[in-house]
Amino acid sequence: MIISKRTSQISPSPTLSITAKAKKMQAEGINVIGFGAGEPDFDTPVNIKEAAKKAIDKGFTKYTPTAGTKELKDAVSAKFKKDNNLEYLPDEIIVSCGAKHSIFNIIITLCNEGDEVILPSPYWVSYPEMVKVAGAKTVMLNTTKESDFKITPEQLEKAIRPNTKLLILNSPSNPTGMVYGESELEELSKIISKAGIYCISDEIYEKVIYDQQHVSIASLGEDIKKRTIVVNGVSKAYAMTGWRIGYAAGPKEIIQAMSNLQDHSTSNPTSIAQAASVEALIGSQDDLEKMVKEFKKRRDFMVDRVNAITGISTINPQGAFYCWVDISGILQKSANGKKIMNSMDLTDALLNGAQVAVVPGGVFGDDNYIRLSYATSMENIIEGLNRIERFISQ
Repeated sequence: MIISKRTSQISPSPTLSITAKAKKMQAEGINVIGFGAGEPDFDTPVNIKEAAKKAIDKGFTKYTPTAGTKELKDAVSAKFKKDNNLEYLPDEIIVSCGAKHSIFNIIITLCNEGDEVILPSPYWVSYPEMVKVAGAKTVMLNTTKESDFKITPEQLEKAIRPNTKLLILNSPSNPTGMVYGESELEELSKIISKAGIYCISDEIYEKVIYDQQHVSIASLGEDIKKRTIVVNGVSKAYAMTGWRIGYAAGPKEIIQAMSNLQDHSTSNPTSIAQAASVEALIGSQDDLEKMVKEFKKRRDFMVDRVNAITGISTINPQGAFYCWVDISGILQKSANGKKIMNSMDLTDALLNGAQVAVVPGGVFGDDNYIRLSYATSMENIIEGLNRIERFISQ
């Protein structure tokens, strides 16, 4: 085999694959309603785009320091202080080519062959693939709607073994939209600190939150701060998915090792995107507030509408822009002569039979669910859910 063992075991991103298939059908003239998108459907705010244009006009198109410009690190530091009551020095912050890149670098930096990474399930699809690349092993902690899809302190404590290196915590969560409260994080932080493991706190959806305040686990004391690498970025909050700017903050020695890795892989993130991200973090937040308000409106509609469809149901997500829809009531039933055995079967049937694109829950770790994104227009949400109801009624 010419492909290395390390890369041959990695699966392609199913969310990107489904989105690509739906776009191909749309290009062929088929009216597909897409519920697969993991990005805001809003345009990047004007003030951010203007900052990028000014950077180009000023000739800010050369290499920057690998770990990010001073201006962007200062803006990130100020954001952490203002929003999370966290203080980080410039050498405790790194800017990468998206939050995904930051997480990848952390896992590669911390994990050795045979180390174990604790991962709550359902999980974002890329986490286990990154762990594979590092040669480490994923230890899944299954959650249910009864626990609001959050792990318990007892689960975490039982899962920690001598080879455990870190826990990946995602709040607000993709795909469930659930958010850990301060008291829940405090209990988890005690166990992490006592065991001496590390925590990746993926907070990329921090700004897209509706019913409660976001709390970063790193803000709960010096002990847990020393064990935590906080990851965030501008993609979801400022509709900047294509700009590819994420950042991480944590212990200096870990950040330096990540920077060394970045030196020999991507080097610096795009200079122009960094200049735009400074404006995103320190400029007007009016567009962000409008976007979150619209997401909440869509969420409320989608939750009520899904729960009115016989055979499926959903919890009320507290953040992000996804509904985690329970399909167990329609599994083992037939559609167009084919039995629906799992979430992928339903995904294929909906795309081909109803021209609706969803993401199967199996790729997130639970085949009894599908994920619907409400990062699309209200018109699409109404039509898409009508199609799903008609399909299920058959």
